Amino acid sequence: MKIKTTKTKKIQWTHIVKPDRKEIEHLKTEYDFHPLDLEDCLVKIQRPQISEYSHYIFLILTFPVYNRKTREMVSAEIDFFIGSKFLITIGDGKVDTLDNFFEEIETNHFSKEKYLMANHPVVLLYECLHRLQNYTFPMLDHISQEIEEIEKRIFKGEEKKLVREILHIKRNIVDFRRIMQAHKNIVKKLMNTHTKFFMHDKTNVYFTNILDRTKDIWDILEGQKENINAFQETNESLISYKLNEIMRILTVISVIMIPANLVASIFGMNARFMPFVGNQLDFYMIMAIMFAMMLGFIIYFKRKEWL
Repeated sequence: MKIKTTKTKKIQWTHIVKPDRKEIEHLKTEYDFHPLDLEDCLVKIQRPQISEYSHYIFLILTFPVYNRKTREMVSAEIDFFIGSKFLITIGDGKVDTLDNFFEEIETNHFSKEKYLMANHPVVLLYECLHRLQNYTFPMLDHISQEIEEIEKRIFKGEEKKLVREILHIKRNIVDFRRIMQAHKNIVKKLMNTHTKFFMHDKTNVYFTNILDRTKDIWDILEGQKENINAFQETNESLISYKLNEIMRILTVISVIMIPANLVASIFGMNARFMPFVGNQLDFYMIMAIMFAMMLGFIIYFKRKEWL
């Protein structure tokens, strides 16, 4: 079975990764959980929620995971059952934070004494949430580094290359916000539960810290969103400016060539008494007229500062 359990006289922590029907049936036998909550553990909900019962609280939270191959933010789901003497965590295998924490408690006597020998599993739940939040900060730092790299490259003539990079960063920020946006409300509801075993007078101080860190994460995401939007506008302005410059130059060249085309068209007519035609220097005279008219336009554009 995929069930790992560690316990003391006061608290039992059960950790399950990628559960199937066998593990869920085991929980159904051992605990009096609502069938819908157990079914939610088998289905990828991807929607944070909290359910309160007289003897336990059921939580679903999602956390971002960075896929290094695709460079995308994907969502990982973690379910929590918390009662007066137990904590059950169920992960989908995408985040190894709780796996590492569980292993630490099993192998480190100090950690086991600190978290499992406490008077209430809320302390253990707080530490799980605390570590999961810490897990998100390196991803936030990575996004900030990518934004700084965009800022450095934006004025180096790489505007077209940066379009895809900027959109990639914007997508990750949007996905990150979508995954984390419900955390604040879930923590608030957790702090306002009416379940007696939760002991709000002793535990709210822990979850106030979790709530503050949730707000900090959201504020960082808001700042990153504003920065990347500003850089996108700057990049688009630079692209637009360069396109305008190209169009201006092409327009000036077209206007300069108009007199030459006009002279060539006139002297291409089959008129009987065309001036200069038949003269030994007729070609050079016609070319001189063309160049003179073109030079006149160039001087005019220079004075107008269009060139």
